[in-house]
Amino acid sequence: MTRPGFAFSTRFRVRYAEIDGQKVVFNSRYLEYADVAVSEFWEWTGIEAALGAAWTETEFHVRRAEVDYLRPFVLGDTIEAFVRISRIGTSSLTQHFELCHAETGALHTVIDMVIVNVHLPTGQPLPIAPPIRAHIAALPAG
Repeated sequence: MTRPGFAFSTRFRVRYAEIDGQKVVFNSRYLEYADVAVSEFWEWTGIEAALGAAWTETEFHVRRAEVDYLRPFVLGDTIEAFVRISRIGTSSLTQHFELCHAETGALHTVIDMVIVNVHLPTGQPLPIAPPIRAHIAALPAG
């Protein structure tokens, strides 16, 4: 399935361990879905192969996550997770996720997540390196 504004998506199924007694996905699992999707997204971008240590030695931490639960996923649903970088700041990126039902295309969840480039020894924000910024800015818009 395609979705305007997105060049990347990945699919996965709702598993038994992710549901409650009513077979509805636990709220906390939606952020796990975003984590799975963004891991696939970064692989799709080719950033590690292109930049090597400039990427693998960069550390992003979640600063803020906003989840808009529009409708639940249930056991057996196939989720199609769409991912894009919606903003590149000085030291942060905003990742935008739309989790849709893969068969119907219905939008179930919208997640906006701000991640900050962190200097690990001090825990302080660090500007995003120019090669990383350039690679992300050159990604297809969808």
